[in-house]
Amino acid sequence: MTAVLILLMFVAFVGIDFLVRTTLRKAKEKRERQAREAVLNTSIRLDFTHEAKSLKRVEVPNPKARILAVDDEAVVLDSFRRILVLEGFSVDTVEHGPEALGLIQRHDYDFVFTDLKMPDMDGVEVVKAVKHLRPDVDVVVVTGYGSIETAVQTLQHGACEYVQKPFTADELGEFARKLLIKREARIEAARQPSVRVVAPEMAEVVPASDFCVPGGAFLSAGHAWVRIEPEGQVRIGMDDFMRKALGTVKEVVLPQRGKTVKRGETLFTLKGATGTVHVAAPLSGRIEHDNAGLKSDPAELIHSPYDRGWVCLMTPSDLATELTALKIGKPVIDWYQEEITRFRATDGVQGTGTLDWAAFEQQFLGAKETTSV
Repeated sequence: MTAVLILLMFVAFVGIDFLVRTTLRKAKEKRERQAREAVLNTSIRLDFTHEAKSLKRVEVPNPKARILAVDDEAVVLDSFRRILVLEGFSVDTVEHGPEALGLIQRHDYDFVFTDLKMPDMDGVEVVKAVKHLRPDVDVVVVTGYGSIETAVQTLQHGACEYVQKPFTADELGEFARKLLIKREARIEAARQPSVRVVAPEMAEVVPASDFCVPGGAFLSAGHAWVRIEPEGQVRIGMDDFMRKALGTVKEVVLPQRGKTVKRGETLFTLKGATGTVHVAAPLSGRIEHDNAGLKSDPAELIHSPYDRGWVCLMTPSDLATELTALKIGKPVIDWYQEEITRFRATDGVQGTGTLDWAAFEQQFLGAKETTSV
């Protein structure tokens, strides 16, 4: 009976918590919408003719983005303002292409919405001019049914998308939200990657958006790390770049103890749900020990790549000579940033979000002899 009461109390608590959170969220959304409606009703009455004769501006607090819309039909611009402002965007509207170009040069906008057919300057010309003046601004073409083919052609001139009118408030709002998501994702992908030097055990707590390399260790071009032990042996594993690219490892095929490998030969193999990669030996030598725990728990390779996820211990046969081919210190940081940027620019990750392991090995781990291990 006690257990039932506890269960009922728990269910009641969860239900009440959900209702409270939902009520608070809806109340907040209602307040924000009312504030935007108030701004919408007052801002468009202000005089901005000193900037552009037909300019009407509505600025909301903490806007999701700034949008400039140009269309020769005032009723269309009224729709843009009302719909997009209530969605949380700050919106400027003008009725002529040349006015829009003047504003582009004086203000920072995230998006420009331009009608395709306008009397003084058509949408194609607006697209070309905006992308020339501000390549960072995303341009959207607004078109009617009969001009879709021309709208598609504007994509070749730099437009990122087109939207067909007439549209409903829900359709335009959803369209704008998707545009914003795409823009933010593209900007995030273009940012300079952050690479940090960390102690081996700290790789477990580094944010997923950052990359890390182990302090005091060397890295090979095939993304294996090498740490020299006090006895002169070397400990080897895979680096953070490979860890983040692969995501999940289902099985680790470890090198055989007592086996001698040459630099560039396959040292260990990683298997996943979508493929297999072979990791090359960064040095030549004899395998003394392997991390047998990876056989039962290969996830340690991902969770702790520089500490518990080490792969093998080797006695190098020509350390002094081969060590010069490895990287350490600032050159590692610079090289890592280049590799991350190159990875983001490749089509190794397919549209489904699934990594092509074979393509990844070929492009980033280098061609290797896939000798048995």
